[in-house]
Amino acid sequence: MADGRRADSARRRQRVIKAVAAAVKAGTPITVSGIARQAGVDRAFLYRHKDLLARVHAADSEPRADSIGPLVTRASLQADLANAQERAGRLTARIRTLEGKLSELLGEQTWRDSGLGGPDDIDQLKRRITALEQQAVDLTGQLEERNEELQAARAANRQLISRLNTSH
Repeated sequence: MADGRRADSARRRQRVIKAVAAAVKAGTPITVSGIARQAGVDRAFLYRHKDLLARVHAADSEPRADSIGPLVTRASLQADLANAQERAGRLTARIRTLEGKLSELLGEQTWRDSGLGGPDDIDQLKRRITALEQQAVDLTGQLEERNEELQAARAANRQLISRLNTSH
């Protein structure tokens, strides 16, 4: 009975090997389910025999013999997919940035066109405000200097008056 099982397993293994070879030769897509169906075995048979499963995966990752042009492997396709996803992410971020800028510019233009916005010479007014603020700072500094000089003069006057009062 054990010999019968071994013989049956060997026949199934040969059918799987032939199915993989036929799929490679025909250039059809190679999957575990497809090879198991073509060989007339259960998928579990392939998963129990790791060498057959490795053969199926190896055949799947090999480039097709009938392909014209550059060879395409699963790894190269995955790398291309990863690169395309990265590029799509960068482009999405760029689009969001540009949409934000466009929204801001359209909002400012609408604000000005509605008559509610400030005058067009805002930059000139901002420069004028900056100049006036600087002038206010300068004048405040001059006022503080003069207040200090005035306090020093008053202190000197008090000393002179107190000397005059004590000498008489």
